[in-house]
Amino acid sequence: MAVPARRTSKTKKRLRRTNYKLQVPGMTACPNCGELRQAHHVCSSCGYYGDKEVINVK
Repeated sequence: MAVPARRTSKTKKRLRRTNYKLQVPGMTACPNCGELRQAHHVCSSCGYYGDKEVINVK
């Protein structure tokens, strides 16, 4: 079995775990209505993607 030869120090363990955090998705303003939407996704408030209407939203 694989057993560590030495104990991992607190510093090494914490340095390794610094990247285990939540990241906020990239939000951009919709060019049509100005609402914040996720980048490269259809706007949920107006239904536009770029200059084209993709879905009808009432």
